[in-house]
Amino acid sequence: MVPFHQQGFSDVRHTEDWAPDLQKSKAYEQILLDIILGVLPPSARLDELGLAKQYNLGVAGVRDALARLSLEGMVLRRPRSGTIVASIDVQEVQQAYEVRCLLEPQAALLAAQHATRAEIDEILTAFDGAEAAAKRRDFRAIIAMDQKFHRAVAIASHNLSLARIVINLHNKAARYWYYSMTTRPDEDRLEDISNHRIAAKAIAKGDGPAAMKAMLVVMGSKTAD
Repeated sequence: MVPFHQQGFSDVRHTEDWAPDLQKSKAYEQILLDIILGVLPPSARLDELGLAKQYNLGVAGVRDALARLSLEGMVLRRPRSGTIVASIDVQEVQQAYEVRCLLEPQAALLAAQHATRAEIDEILTAFDGAEAAAKRRDFRAIIAMDQKFHRAVAIASHNLSLARIVINLHNKAARYWYYSMTTRPDEDRLEDISNHRIAAKAIAKGDGPAAMKAMLVVMGSKTAD
């Protein structure tokens, strides 16, 4: 069994069964990102053979990825009617945000206390190249970096239950955040990237209180003042 703190962020729900280099892990990450970006829009029917061809992956890997996404509420699997992308529930997104404001600062605190050197490096480098991506409005790259950052912090907390909840809530909220991000000024995106870097540095220094406060700023919470 691989210790939790040595796992990659793709396999939080399981252990080595979801190692990042497995086809089902790759399929999960690509389908999830396309759902967040709206490439696979709400109510879109997901055909396993079509997705396997689209992502150049095996059907078995795609099937496993869809099963995981179903458990996380990102897709709906119905007998005889197949699999579709779940709709965006604004109320659910708001509730998820409220819970994230409670849990993610705590995850940052625990990460500051428990993160390994490798985990700190993962957090510090999550937004490498983000400013350039923001300037060219490469939203796919920014979303992928944001996913990587928040998952890395959650894993570095070394609390499996907390990490599972945080990552699932973040995935759901990311769909709404993407739509709002595309309408915001470039300055806002650059400020958001800067806030993530501040949180990462606080975690790297092992400063739990500063990491908590910085994560609240990342979350946009007024209680960070």
